[in-house]
Amino acid sequence: MIFRQLYDSTSSTYTYLLGDSGEALLIDPVYEQVPRDLALLQELGLKLVATLDTHVHADHVTGAWRMHQRCGSRIALSAVANAELVDLPLRHGDHVEFGKRYLTVRATPGHTNGCLTFVLDDKSMAFTGDSLLIRGCGRTDFQQGSPQQLFESVREQILSLPDDCLLYPAHDYRGITVSSVGEEKRFNPRLGGDVDIGDFSGYMNNLNLPHPKLMTVAVPANMRCGQPEGEAPPIETPDWAPLTLRFSGVWEIEPMALLEHASDAQIVDVREAPEFIDRLGHLQGARLMPLSKLMERVDELDKQKPVVAVCRSGARSAQACVLLSKAGFTQVANLAGGMLRWKVEGLPVAAEPV
Repeated sequence: MIFRQLYDSTSSTYTYLLGDSGEALLIDPVYEQVPRDLALLQELGLKLVATLDTHVHADHVTGAWRMHQRCGSRIALSAVANAELVDLPLRHGDHVEFGKRYLTVRATPGHTNGCLTFVLDDKSMAFTGDSLLIRGCGRTDFQQGSPQQLFESVREQILSLPDDCLLYPAHDYRGITVSSVGEEKRFNPRLGGDVDIGDFSGYMNNLNLPHPKLMTVAVPANMRCGQPEGEAPPIETPDWAPLTLRFSGVWEIEPMALLEHASDAQIVDVREAPEFIDRLGHLQGARLMPLSKLMERVDELDKQKPVVAVCRSGARSAQACVLLSKAGFTQVANLAGGMLRWKVEGLPVAAEPV
């Protein structure tokens, strides 16, 4: 099984990808991170069959609708939430399958009335949303929250799992990534140890927290599963050539595409001078700017014109793309596979071996 934990720093949200036999699920996708998630799915060769939100979030907009538009994935959310556009309304005890594996749905209301926890089929991991955080839990003072309900949910549906079951929350504000049932039963200051319902209710009723800054935007949007009001803005994709966004965050251009669009771009070869005329040769019109000197010579490039970075294998040129982007270049791409792949595909070079 493939498992990846992804992070959105703006909202401190974890998104989880689970894959098996070519199929995948995304738990708690974030609207702005859809390009990242699409790139990862493509690189891992996975078909997204569904997105699952643990609840109607108040601090970020879900990427469920956006992923549905791009992948045809089903949108799954608690039936209790009564949100628009949900085509897989989830109830306690349901199974959501991917490949040969599945998640079991457990209703864990209390943070909101529609909170769900997703438990892997072998009970080795559970995705708890905001119902149970690492050494904490979600607040209970809006969206039909209830301390009594949350206490019961966590104790009966999450902390009843095996002690070695790993717990993955929807958020962590300190960068902690995972806990376990055994740990939370012992050390969670709100819900573990000898805490009873009176202790918990007293604690939760006196948090006195301000509402999330994005609540008035996020909740209505998430009741539409992330669909924007009016015409949806397109996913920003460079239009000067067909490019592919890699999970690393670098845009890549295929050799044949660069051959067709070379006249539209500045081609920067970031190898060292001897490599520029070695057996691989170099591209017609390429400018030699070794990576070690690139930032010293960056003013020689036009920020208004696309830049394609080239090296032997694509590794140094990928770093060049990162550096150029930090320097304010907005149209930057890496030649996929570098000169090695260009040569294998039999494309023309400007210099043959000397």
